[in-house]
Amino acid sequence: MKASAPNRRVRARRQRGAALLLAMLILALVASAASAMVWQQQRAVELQAAERVRTQAEWILIGAQDWARLLLRQDANRAFPPSAGWARKLEESRLSQFLAADRDTQHLALPEVFLGGEIDDAQSRYNLRRLVGEDGKPVAAEVAALRRLCAAAGADAALADRLAERLASAWRSREPTAPLPPTRVEQLGWLGVDAALLAPILPYVTLLPAPTPLNANTAQAPALVAAVDGLELHDAQRIVQALQRSPAPSSGVLQEMLPSGLTADPLRVGVQSSHFEVRARLRWEDRVLEERWLFQRSGVGGGAQVRVLRSERSSVPQGGPA
Repeated sequence: MKASAPNRRVRARRQRGAALLLAMLILALVASAASAMVWQQQRAVELQAAERVRTQAEWILIGAQDWARLLLRQDANRAFPPSAGWARKLEESRLSQFLAADRDTQHLALPEVFLGGEIDDAQSRYNLRRLVGEDGKPVAAEVAALRRLCAAAGADAALADRLAERLASAWRSREPTAPLPPTRVEQLGWLGVDAALLAPILPYVTLLPAPTPLNANTAQAPALVAAVDGLELHDAQRIVQALQRSPAPSSGVLQEMLPSGLTADPLRVGVQSSHFEVRARLRWEDRVLEERWLFQRSGVGGGAQVRVLRSERSSVPQGGPA
C-alpha cells in the first residue's frame, strides 16, 4: 500500500530536520576544531615570542657579565674606588645608545631595552665565613669581632654567638633535619634567626665561599671595628672618612692611621679586594630581569683572571626597586 501524500510530507520534513541537525552538528564540530587550531597557533606564537625574548635577554645579560669582567680585569692594578672604573654605577640607559656608534646597526629598528647595573666590593663587609674554622667549630676571636660589629651597628651582641653556633652546625652537620647551609646573607633566616634581629647588621656583613680580609678602603665603620681588635667606633669613623678622601695604597699606610698600640692584622684587614658582587638589571616592555654574580679576581696587570663563583637570576616586578 502506497503512503498517503500527508505521510510522505511528514516523512520528508523529518528527514530535512534530521539533515539540518546533522549539518549543525558538523558545523559545530568544525567550528570547535578551527577554534582549537587557532588557539594552538596563537599559543605557539606566544611561546615562540617568549622564547625569543628569553634568548635575547640571555645574550644581553651575558654581554653585561663580559663587560663587568672586562672592567675588573682592566682595574686589577687600581683597587681603590676613586680610581677604579668598576666603582662607577651604570645608571639605567637605553641599549640602543651603546649600539649607536655601530654603523651596521643604525638601520635596524631596535627595541626599547634598558640596561643598568653596578659592581660592589664584596670585601667591603665583614665575611661571616670567618666565624667557623677549618675544624668546623666557631673561632673565638672572630665571634668577639662580630660582637663588636653588632654593638657598633646597634644589634644584640648575643646575635654573634647564635650565628656562629648555627653556621657551624649547618656547615658541619650531615643530618637530614639540619638547616640548609646558607651561601648568601639573605639566607641567614634558614638558621632560625629572626629577621628583625639580623636587620641592623645586614649592611655590614657578607658570606663568601672562603674566609677573606676586610678591605678598609671600602668598608664602613662597624665592619672596621670588627676587623681591628681594640678599635673604637669613633676612631673607625674618623679612619673611614679619611680613606674615602684618600684611600690607603698599602697596609703600612693603613697601620699609620690606627691609634697607637693597635695593629692591622693582614689576614683580617687589608687595602685590596679579590671578590666583587655584580648586578645587572634589564627592563624590556613589561619584563624586568635582574642577574647577580659573584666574581673572583686573581693576578694583576695583563695576567689578571676574573671568574664567576656564583650566579642568580630573578624576575623583578615592574616599578620595583632598581
